[in-house]
Amino acid sequence: MSTDAARGSCLCGAVLFTARLPSRWVAHCHCTRCQRAHGAAFVTWVGLDEAAVAIDDGRGALRWHAAHLGGRRGFCGECGSPMFFQGERWPGELHIARALFAEAVDREPQMHAYYDTHVSWVTLGDSLPTRAAPQ
Repeated sequence: MSTDAARGSCLCGAVLFTARLPSRWVAHCHCTRCQRAHGAAFVTWVGLDEAAVAIDDGRGALRWHAAHLGGRRGFCGECGSPMFFQGERWPGELHIARALFAEAVDREPQMHAYYDTHVSWVTLGDSLPTRAAPQ
């Protein structure tokens, strides 16, 4: 694979993807919705142009959950891996969980988003900027 693209998959390999780079951004999200959806203190997302991502769902495992507060989350219906996010605030973008990439992407995380709702039991050791939820 060239450095112009990066591949990845869910845990069981039923849902595969290839993302053409460059990415738009990479950031850690600390919003409570990501915390609950992933069962983690925060999620690192790679923001990409939706048209730059090819999803191979040959087994028909990809499922989408439409959130009542807006947006939708894609996950594997076989292994349960949370994979994708799309929101009205970011039209034309597809966000992919960074940990699902089997290959390097073109940038490291650039910030901590929604930091005003971060969990108190994790201490960050980096110097990335923090941003609160947009008002």
